[in-house]
Amino acid sequence: MPIETVQIPTADGRADAFAAFPDDGARHPGVLLYMDAFGLRPVLEEMARELAGHGYYVLVPNVFYRHGPAPVVALPEHIGEEARPALFAQLMPLIEAHTTERALRDADAYVEFLTAQPEVGPGPIAAIGYCMGAVLAMRTAAAQPGRVAAVAGFHPGRLVTDAPDSPHRHLSGLTAEVYLGPAENDMTPETIGELDRALDATGVGHTTEVYPGTVHGYTMADTAAYDPAALQRHWDRLLPLLDRTLTNG
Repeated sequence: MPIETVQIPTADGRADAFAAFPDDGARHPGVLLYMDAFGLRPVLEEMARELAGHGYYVLVPNVFYRHGPAPVVALPEHIGEEARPALFAQLMPLIEAHTTERALRDADAYVEFLTAQPEVGPGPIAAIGYCMGAVLAMRTAAAQPGRVAAVAGFHPGRLVTDAPDSPHRHLSGLTAEVYLGPAENDMTPETIGELDRALDATGVGHTTEVYPGTVHGYTMADTAAYDPAALQRHWDRLLPLLDRTLTNG
């Protein structure tokens, strides 16, 4: 699957992004894929290609575009534990600057761009994300009722907090089916219970499945957290979700 570099107009500038889609001249359902905190890099291109191979147009924006084009922070080829402190010292200001207000403005722009592509068919899209991207996917789905039919988050970031803008407090517009796959220590049972109650209140179908024996970041093959079996389970859950919620083929 070819990777195409694109520029997404937003209220605050232009977000660089890449897209992967079948090169067959047909229209396919759209998937908005939100990056993890480390940002756009080859492993995400590989994941987008894999997903595109199943018949989807996959758009992966650089969430940190306000700070420059990707890669915003220089990354080693393999992100080991020893590299994380220095990397997060650079990344945390970018993460903290990406406020809920900015995330929602960007979500509007990303969805508009995705659904306007000639390779994307009519009908709803999916929003999926990894780490902090799971939070952005959930916010996007809640803010785009009727347009986002599926949301999936793997080793998700903070979906339940004490803050007034915590994602779990703003799900009233949600119409998408939800699948969440936290790593073993990502969420306490109490946090999962609170999130499940918030999702119950929306009436949507939802599943939270803890991936035993994993650590945060388990899908990312360029990190020390990578777990091949867990990555495969992620595909085994994600692909059926997309197949039953989007108009594929």
